[in-house]
Amino acid sequence: MARRILRALIFLAWLPLLIGLAWAFGALWFDLPLALLRHLFAALFAGGAVIAMAVVRPVWRAQCGIATAIVLVAAWWFTIQPSQDRDWKPEVAVLPHAIIEGEHVTIEGVRNFDYRTETDFTPHYETRTYDLGKLRGIDLFANYWGSAVMAHPILSFDFGDGGRVCFSIETRPVRGQSFSALGGLYRQFEIIYIAADERDVIRVRTKYRKGEEVYLYRLKFSPEQAHALFLEYIHTLNLLHGHPRWYNAITDNCTSAIRQQRTASERWQWDWRMLANGYGDQLLYERGAIDTSLPFSELKRRSLINERAKAANGAPDFSARIREGLPGFQMPTADSPNRS
Repeated sequence: MARRILRALIFLAWLPLLIGLAWAFGALWFDLPLALLRHLFAALFAGGAVIAMAVVRPVWRAQCGIATAIVLVAAWWFTIQPSQDRDWKPEVAVLPHAIIEGEHVTIEGVRNFDYRTETDFTPHYETRTYDLGKLRGIDLFANYWGSAVMAHPILSFDFGDGGRVCFSIETRPVRGQSFSALGGLYRQFEIIYIAADERDVIRVRTKYRKGEEVYLYRLKFSPEQAHALFLEYIHTLNLLHGHPRWYNAITDNCTSAIRQQRTASERWQWDWRMLANGYGDQLLYERGAIDTSLPFSELKRRSLINERAKAANGAPDFSARIREGLPGFQMPTADSPNRS
């Protein structure tokens, strides 16, 4: 009986070990500093593990050896530190930061690029000041790029005649680096909070990138909730300006980072749609955080703004035009002609 239990435990031990092996293989494949040897070292690591499983007896010795190798890879991997000093892609080259003076928040580095194509643009950054007393609401842009499962949330804070500012939480790639879903599980990208003009972050997705869809919802947040969330973004933005951190496709991505800004006692209850965030708008609908006067399917259909954004394009009232007649936006929105 004891031997059977021991065999069962040894067999069950393979599951976490195989998961650990897969993770360690990826860590070497993506993050080993010696770029020319990454794939070779990863292959040797995996090959050595397979040989150990096939040859070393008793089995528990092979398991102990593999576990030790995984621990050593993890110990090395956790020493890799994020940096602010890299040859960044131009669209993420500037880290914004903010100065808080009473009820006024001045953000330096608000992105407002002039795009000709997705990759051909004139960089332009602005310094803008926002009066917290004028903050009257938050809107959510949900950006899809090919899968209904995954989306990218962008929050836009509405300061009335004081303008709007968007926050987009993204990876910060270096020149020549492209996004990798698997690479996003490792230490490939730092995370960046982009503060931007709506015409920048929305037009680049609706007019210049191919195959992307953008939906717009008004969040039913009280002024106090909006105030608190805005300052959460500002404090995190400032923290990242001095202390970079890694992006992670699961634990620290464009959605989980929003939740982590809050103190643990104030966070929303976890839901699987916070990970499969393409269904995040449905979660907000079920919790009454967006307009519920229509069935969700109809709300989503009517909230697609791609054609509106293309028609508004560079118009000074871009923000008002993309919202006109949308569910949840009962009142016309007053925008200053030069700031959205």
